Amino acid sequence: MAWKREGSFLLVALLLTAFSLPIFCLAPSAPAQEDKKDLPERGIAVSPEYTGVILPQGEDASIDLIVANRGRHDEDIDLTLNSVPEGWKARIKTYSFGITGVHVKSDKSKNLTLKLEPEDDVKPGKYIFEVKARTADGRFTSSSQLAVKVEAKREEKRPEGVNITTSYPVLRGPTDAKFEFSLEVENKLDKDSIFNLTAQGPENWEINFKPAYEDKFISSLRLKADQSQTMAVEVKPYALAKPGQYPILVKVSSPQAKGEAKLMVALTGTYKLEAGTANGLLSLNAYRGEKANLSVYVKNTGSATLKNIRLLSFKPENWEVDFSPEKISSLEPQELKQVEISIIPAEQALVGDYSVGLSVEAGKVSKTLELRVTARASAAWGWIGIGIIVLVVAGLVVLFIRLGRR
Repeated sequence: MAWKREGSFLLVALLLTAFSLPIFCLAPSAPAQEDKKDLPERGIAVSPEYTGVILPQGEDASIDLIVANRGRHDEDIDLTLNSVPEGWKARIKTYSFGITGVHVKSDKSKNLTLKLEPEDDVKPGKYIFEVKARTADGRFTSSSQLAVKVEAKREEKRPEGVNITTSYPVLRGPTDAKFEFSLEVENKLDKDSIFNLTAQGPENWEINFKPAYEDKFISSLRLKADQSQTMAVEVKPYALAKPGQYPILVKVSSPQAKGEAKLMVALTGTYKLEAGTANGLLSLNAYRGEKANLSVYVKNTGSATLKNIRLLSFKPENWEVDFSPEKISSLEPQELKQVEISIIPAEQALVGDYSVGLSVEAGKVSKTLELRVTARASAAWGWIGIGIIVLVVAGLVVLFIRLGRR
């Protein structure tokens, strides 16, 4: 009886296992089937991404075209252009080739391109394009329209009456330079005309007009119809103008027409340096072995900042020359600084005149001064000399008196 009971239990277990396997195997696909039930049996749609666009006259257009399958089953969809306005070329394409149909999976969509190309004689206006989609069996269709508005191109305004051109509208250089622009003025009128010349520039700048390759100044040009002439615009910056960019507007006008040209001067500044003494004297008296002082000034007379200014000396052997300060970090335009110089002649120097050179260096510019230093003996030695002379004279007097008595 025991083996019958065990057999019964085994049979029940096998039956339960067999019935449970199909359930577990089918369970994962149940949600997919549930989703498909929400879709219609079949359905397609076609539409451009933008239903209305604006194009400048003569330009092509590429519009995204969306083809969607809204049904439960994959579809082969045929595409046609039902309506193409006269004077236009239109086609449906993918990356590099045209197409007439597309395969779309269930509940998916594909993006294609609707290429529109107008011919040269297409005028401004509104143009309608119609796109139609149809399933392979012809049972389902969809269509949509695209409205294209063509606008006339805005023509750039060309100078009427007078045309001014220059090959070099920007010139660069130091403040103390003269700048000369070359302009070509063309008379576009159908008759001879006199054009007045004026210019607007920075304050205190000199601006003059000259014929090409001539030095005389002019204020007007006489040009025949459809004739052009080259002239020069000479610009002299203000002496104290700082480095930077300065615009200049040149105007050429007559009662019938006018034109303008924009020029630019880029100043790099000038580098100038001046050094000397307050009274202008470059001579000095100094006793051997003793310090003598002299004050000199260093001035920036340019329009650019001077930096890292060094002071150097060229002196006789065993002489000492010191500066206070030894270096000037920077000098702004027209700024002045005082420098104290101490000179000590060598103790063994002979009495007389000596040359001491001073150099002020600031990168691109430098200034050299030559001092005449008169080396003198100390005053103590003078008194000693006098004493020696007195003793010699006294000795001679005593000697003459003794010799006279004999």
